Amino acid sequence: MSDTLKIAGHEFKSRLMVGTGKYSTNELMREALDASGTEVVTVAVRRIDLTGGEGSLLEYIDTKKYTLLPNTAGCYTIDDALRTARLAREALETDLVKLEVMGDEKTLFPDNEASLEATKILVKEGFKVLAYTNDDPIMARKLEEAGAAAVMPLAAPIGSGLGIRNPYNIRIIIEGAGVPIIVDAGVGTASDAALAMELGCDGILMNTGIACAKDPLAMARAMGLATTAGRLAYRAGRIPKKLYASASSPIDGLIA
Repeated sequence: MSDTLKIAGHEFKSRLMVGTGKYSTNELMREALDASGTEVVTVAVRRIDLTGGEGSLLEYIDTKKYTLLPNTAGCYTIDDALRTARLAREALETDLVKLEVMGDEKTLFPDNEASLEATKILVKEGFKVLAYTNDDPIMARKLEEAGAAAVMPLAAPIGSGLGIRNPYNIRIIIEGAGVPIIVDAGVGTASDAALAMELGCDGILMNTGIACAKDPLAMARAMGLATTAGRLAYRAGRIPKKLYASASSPIDGLIA
């Protein structure tokens, strides 16, 4: 049965999106992208050479194979985020943008009010906004109402590897959403990815969990497999949890 991820007119077989930061070399990053099976690659606009000159990160990303998702990482004001998004659209020729407006340098938690305002402005300008936020169901709803093409609640603080700290809020966000919900930030290992998908998330975006693993290529493959397995398990429907045992081989009807 076909089960693709659809966002703003784009359709993807893989539900795993992968970042490009923190790898020891660009060659390793390229290999990890391939190992993960991803189709969407996010790049921090403020940290790359958008001209694609010699040695640029963009030299190592096959744009015929991957859809680029520029992000506004490192922006702490609305104006900065807007400027970065507009620059990405001109340089990379895409209306897609992962919007991040940070509120605190230590925790890297998002400034939700600024993110909401920036989303409204960018949507009016024709951007397809994937909006990063905390795991707040009310803010997730407001971002959707503002026109976000997808909402990206954090699982845990960026780069923490803590996994999903509040699965109940994520479930509430999913149940009330009319756009894809992509868990972003805090995924540390394959079981975290599987859990996110089992909760019903439409996809996952990760970077540090792969790039900073002892073996990034093995972890990239594990994350891809876990994303697929979690999605299959969600669609299959798990058995109810019970307090007491339930025999696998029923004893009703046995001959004494």
